[in-house]
Amino acid sequence: MDTSEPRFAEGQKVEATADLFNDGSYPDEVLNALLVRQGEQGEVVQVGKHTDSGTFVYMVEFASKRVVGCFEAELAVVNIKGEAQ
Repeated sequence: MDTSEPRFAEGQKVEATADLFNDGSYPDEVLNALLVRQGEQGEVVQVGKHTDSGTFVYMVEFASKRVVGCFEAELAVVNIKGEAQ
């Protein structure tokens, strides 16, 4: 049984560490269209875990008002001053 804890929590401010592209999750957008630019900040609105792989997935509402599913490697914590850590 996996007992690991998620790195980020609901309500936490985060920043995209890379450009995020449409993987097909947004059917009204072109496949591979840019959804979020590196450095855009947002808030974790939901934390989930992929059943088969045990990988945490974070639903993040970015400043653009777009909610995107992200992996831990695609996010960084934003400190009180608004800087990524």
